[in-house]
Amino acid sequence: MTALAQDIRTDERVFVALDLPGVDEARAMVDRLGDAVASYKIGLQLLPVGGVQLGRDLRAMGKNVFLDFKFHDIDATVEKATASVAGLDAQLLTVHARPDVMRAAVKGKGGASLKILGVTVLTSLDKQALEDIGYNDNAEDLVMRRVRQALEAGVDGVVASPLEAAAIRAAVPDGFLVVTPGVRPRGTAAGDQKRIATPADALASGASHLVIGRPVTQASDPVAAARAVMAEIAGVDFRTR
Repeated sequence: MTALAQDIRTDERVFVALDLPGVDEARAMVDRLGDAVASYKIGLQLLPVGGVQLGRDLRAMGKNVFLDFKFHDIDATVEKATASVAGLDAQLLTVHARPDVMRAAVKGKGGASLKILGVTVLTSLDKQALEDIGYNDNAEDLVMRRVRQALEAGVDGVVASPLEAAAIRAAVPDGFLVVTPGVRPRGTAAGDQKRIATPADALASGASHLVIGRPVTQASDPVAAARAVMAEIAGVDFRTR
């Protein structure tokens, strides 16, 4: 990851999620946002319809790229898939924070600069949802268990809700990434997210990077929305310990 920018227009800590119907819409949004956004997340929605090429094109434009593919398969498959992604020059890749999956991803990236993130607990899940799928732990306990496993597996960071950021930051070494979706600027709707915080609060709690989607991409003025986020976090650094 390049040095974190402090210019209000181009703070690289903010990844705008291109969770849009297709690559044409995503490209149009990138064009519209211009210099207001330096970093983008490409997820599963765009993967089968040109998301990989979009990532290449964004890198050619000098943008930071987060491939949120959430790999989750047998060791050999995850290793080979990660090796394939490592050649795309993206900065970040997600895998599910299962110990064997994370170890396979670390092996697959080899010496590439790609950073591997373990997805702990999806921010759309609350305690009831976790119980429904068979977990007795509350969200924070499950997240912290997976953080410990992520450290043991040797990945570069985790994805977790901003509500767990402070506990994670207190438990990990300097340089470990804590990427937080579920970030909602003040006055915007929560949508389907359950465990959320404002951008400034997430960074102050320990997040190193933020993912923000609909509050920017569905705003009547996406450029103004993006710049409002940048203004909110200008000068806010993540808490160390």
